[in-house]
Amino acid sequence: MSSPKYSVPEQVPVKYKTADEIKNDKDGKKNIGITILLILGSLTILFPLYMTIIIALKSPSEMTNDIAGALSFPSKFSFDNFAEAMRVTNFWHSLANSLIITVSSIVLAILLHSMAGYAIGRSMARRKSFKLAYFYIVSCMFVPFAILMMPLVKETAILGLDNMFGVILLYTVFYMPMNVMLYTGYLKNVPMAMEEAADIDGASAWRTYWTIIFPMMKPMHATVAVLTALGTWNDVMTPLVIISGSEQTTLPLAQLNFQTQFGTNYNLAFASYLLALIPILIFYIICQKQIIGGVSNGAVKG
Repeated sequence: MSSPKYSVPEQVPVKYKTADEIKNDKDGKKNIGITILLILGSLTILFPLYMTIIIALKSPSEMTNDIAGALSFPSKFSFDNFAEAMRVTNFWHSLANSLIITVSSIVLAILLHSMAGYAIGRSMARRKSFKLAYFYIVSCMFVPFAILMMPLVKETAILGLDNMFGVILLYTVFYMPMNVMLYTGYLKNVPMAMEEAADIDGASAWRTYWTIIFPMMKPMHATVAVLTALGTWNDVMTPLVIISGSEQTTLPLAQLNFQTQFGTNYNLAFASYLLALIPILIFYIICQKQIIGGVSNGAVKG
C-alpha cells in the first residue's frame, strides 16, 4: 500500500509595516483628534457670533425667553437696531475717543516697550541689575487690577490725570510687562553680529537701534500692536473708574447704557457690539501675517 500524501499549506507572506507607515498611522490618528478639537473650538466662537448677529437683526417683538425663540431666524431682517444703537451710544463721538486711546496706547507701547526690551534683553546676560529689572517688570503681570483700582482713582484725581491722557498712560504701564517679555524674547533671534558691525562703523547705540534693530522687530511690533489694541479697545473697567461721567466716553463704556436695573435691551446691545467689532477686526486682518511669527519667536524664549 502506498503511503498517504499530505499537502503542505501554502504560507501567506506576512507584510510588516515600515517605520514610516507606522508613523503615518499615528500622525493620522493624531490629526483626527486635532481636527475634532478645532471643530469644537470653532463652535465655541461661531455659536455666540451667530446669536449676536441673529438677535441684532431681530425686532424687539420677536425676542422670547426660550432658547428656540432666541436662536430662530427673524421673520424680517431689520437694521433699525443699528441706527438706534448708534444714537443711544453717541457712536461717532465714542468711537473717536476709543480710537484716540487705542492708537495712542499702541504707538507708546511700540516705542517705549521696544526700547525697554532692547536695553534689558541685550544687557541682562552681562549685568544682574538688568536681569532683576526684567523679573521685576514681568512680575507685575500677576498683580490684579482690583488691587490697583482704588489707589489709581485717588492718584489720578490728585495728579489731574482723570482724563483720556491718564487712561492712555495707565494702558502704557499696564501692558509694559507683557510687551517687554515679548520684545526681550524676540531679541534672542536677532544676531549680535549686525550690532557689532554697526559699532565698528562708528554708529551709536541709539542709531543702531533705530536703523537696524527696530525695523527687524516688525513681526513683534504687529503682535504687540494687536494684543495692546484688543486689551484697550474692549476694556471697560479702566475708563469706568477714571473718566466715567465725563464727555470722554469710550465705546465699551457707552454700551453700558443698554444695561439697566430692570433688564438689558439685547437687540440694541448686540447691534452695538457688532459695530464695535468691525474696526478691531479690520486691524487684526491687516496685522495677522506678522502675528504668528512674532508670538512664536517672542513668547517661547522670553
